[in-house]
Amino acid sequence: MSDIRYALFVSTCLFALPALAKDASYVGSVQTMGESQDQTARGTVFLDADRDSQFDEGESGVEGVMVSNGREVVTTGADGSYELSAYDDMNLFITKPADHAVPVNQQMVPQFAYVHKVEGSPDLRFGGIAPTGPLPAEINFPLIEDQVGEQFDCRVFGDPQPYSNTEVGYVRETVGAMLQNEDISKTECLIFEGDIVSDDLSLFPRFKQIAAVGKTPYYFVAGNHDLDLDAESDANSFDTFRREFGPEYYSFDIGQVHFVVLDNVRYPCNGVDDHPFCDPAENPAYNGVIHDRQMAWLENDLENVPQDKLIVLNAHIPFQTYTDNTAAKHQTDNYSDVAEIVGERPALGLSGHTHTTENLLKGVGYEGWEENTGLATAPFNQIVTGAVSGSWWQGDLNDQGVPHATQRSGAPRGFYVLSFDGSDYVESYRAFGRDEDEQLHASFNTPRFREWAEQLLAFTRAYSIPADVTPPVSRNDLGDMYMLTREDLEGGTWAAVNVWNGSRENDVTVRINDGEPITAEQTQSGTGEAKKEGSEWADPLALAKQSTQAAMAVRSDRGGEATAGYRVFKNDHYAGVPGPFPEGNLTDNSQHLWRAELPADLPTGVHTLAVETTDRHGRTYTRSYTFEVVDELPNPDWQASLFE
Repeated sequence: MSDIRYALFVSTCLFALPALAKDASYVGSVQTMGESQDQTARGTVFLDADRDSQFDEGESGVEGVMVSNGREVVTTGADGSYELSAYDDMNLFITKPADHAVPVNQQMVPQFAYVHKVEGSPDLRFGGIAPTGPLPAEINFPLIEDQVGEQFDCRVFGDPQPYSNTEVGYVRETVGAMLQNEDISKTECLIFEGDIVSDDLSLFPRFKQIAAVGKTPYYFVAGNHDLDLDAESDANSFDTFRREFGPEYYSFDIGQVHFVVLDNVRYPCNGVDDHPFCDPAENPAYNGVIHDRQMAWLENDLENVPQDKLIVLNAHIPFQTYTDNTAAKHQTDNYSDVAEIVGERPALGLSGHTHTTENLLKGVGYEGWEENTGLATAPFNQIVTGAVSGSWWQGDLNDQGVPHATQRSGAPRGFYVLSFDGSDYVESYRAFGRDEDEQLHASFNTPRFREWAEQLLAFTRAYSIPADVTPPVSRNDLGDMYMLTREDLEGGTWAAVNVWNGSRENDVTVRINDGEPITAEQTQSGTGEAKKEGSEWADPLALAKQSTQAAMAVRSDRGGEATAGYRVFKNDHYAGVPGPFPEGNLTDNSQHLWRAELPADLPTGVHTLAVETTDRHGRTYTRSYTFEVVDELPNPDWQASLFE
């Protein structure tokens, strides 16, 4: 089957399904007409009464709409008209006003921009942008009225990051399945926080067809894996992205929320930014920073936004992150400048990149932030939104036929739902394939676990993964994690509770049997401290899942080496001895982990552990476990001696 026929087949199958979503019938485009005689962009923002994307006689302009060339921002006059200076490589776009909608294309990508690149891209592997030629004489932006109001949801997805068509299939079985099977009628936007694909940009079209099953406009952030890696300058590094999705930075309004999408991936940064990894002698690298033209646009953009509107800033690389707290490359160099422009407005920052969930409230801080972002503490709330992928290029399959790929922070793969009411919001984390009330897991950190974990972690530090060396321990050696010995209790054992969306305002307690609640303590206080890492600070359940990849041992006579194990990243072959995830993917620390010490004198027998957390919005979530206390561990295997 040809690529074109396959794409049509996938699209037909997906759109034939009964998605529960809002009306998606306004399909159209930006209108361009004629050829300009100067370097001024002109046109009209208009109400498209007949929905044909053409500014027809009798249709009225819309006053007060923001229009930008990516640097300056103007607002339309009473007749909807605008004028802006133009340059040879720019995005001309409007800020979609609240209670209006822009047309979408057949793949539900909003059409609010004209990408102008007179000479087109240099020769790029994935094509980039074809020459647009001279500036059109008119560039007209159609709108329709869409009375959303001030209460609505957006669903936010970090890092789908498929490296291959197999992994695009995982996107279908997670994001696509969720959009297809849930009622998303209150959802007004889907936001993908970058790394839409992973280096192979030919996967963009298939990804868009899958995301379109939600029949809801979706907005894209450009990530470091969405780059044209063969671009020699940052000016061309997102050209293929711009061709497929539009501007790499822009804004739009829904209700009392002003959404800002930023590009904070400079590539190549070599010879531009003052970091060792950006040295001209090093291989091409990216850096987390927002360039000067974009900063000027952001300031001009916010000057036209009322002070009481909630500003939701979206970027791929975190503004600040606990996970990579001492790394300049994985945070935003000039975040302090962004915060200064935002000022005292209500604001929320969203990002992806680290493959972790982090609910970072205003005022928290960690070692390395001031040095790498210019700010020692968070100036407003920030959420690192996790990863759709987790790390699904490794790990064994779950019940949905998708690798479990537990994230680096121990949370399962998932996404965020943001529920807005005016300029207020409530954030909720949703794990794929789980009930929305499932928000945590708990296990036991015992001396037995710590001894096992130290051997595992030492192995991942000593050997690159995959290694041809048999690891010293596997998950089989850990034994029953919910069976505690008297020696475990006397040597110090605590319940380790991972609250996937936990913030410093969560209260966490555990209750053994019908006893009094025991208050759990968050392992990271967010008061400027360094990261706590190692077996004592690990999530035992997550680490056990990550400790052994059985898929590495899969072989067949038919496939031979071609299908042995699995292939990841840029065709790296993981085959041979089953081993753990690489060191950087192991949950030996987490920003949202709590611990509650267990009494050493628990009697032998079966007990219950009831875990409860109440979040900053007053929502309470519970989960209960059964565990055993024994004097000594019994034989875990078949007791053959009884049958001899």
